[in-house]
Amino acid sequence: MNDGSIVALFWNRDESALAETEKKYGDYCIYIAKNVLRNAHDAEECVNDALLAAWESIPPNRPENFRVYLGALVRNAALDTLRRRNAAKRKPVSVGSLDELGEIASAFDVDDAVGANELSRLISEYLMTLGETERAVFVRRYWSYEPLDMICRRYGFGKSKVKMILKRARDGLAAYLKKEGHYEY
Repeated sequence: MNDGSIVALFWNRDESALAETEKKYGDYCIYIAKNVLRNAHDAEECVNDALLAAWESIPPNRPENFRVYLGALVRNAALDTLRRRNAAKRKPVSVGSLDELGEIASAFDVDDAVGANELSRLISEYLMTLGETERAVFVRRYWSYEPLDMICRRYGFGKSKVKMILKRARDGLAAYLKKEGHYEY
């Protein structure tokens, strides 16, 4: 079933939308949640939370790219779970990759929808200036939370090469945001 048909099921409040979504995107959703949480049980709960969030948000939303929309719902559910789970701990393991972007993103109020959308737009614009491999490594690390070792295996790179790609991408992003008038470093 194509994404438009699945969104139409949600829009018409047809409960088969949940089953169709899970059938088509279940593995994708689990992959995202496991990368953040490192726990299969918690990942499954986050996927269920994301499906509920999709049910509650469609309508009124009609996502143009359902896969990305669902991935964002799963990622947000996983990050919420991670924050709750690690509230008393010093630093969650998966959030370490966010710390690398923290200073750059701190120029925006990401709790404010306008600030988050502006940051998202600017990052997307910047990513389009990168080569395909550099862009994929950046997205896998900072959006999918893939561990460095997994990225190294996927691309056949050493850890130092992946770290250098990420550092250059962060530096480039900071320079891009500065050029756009949003960041001083």
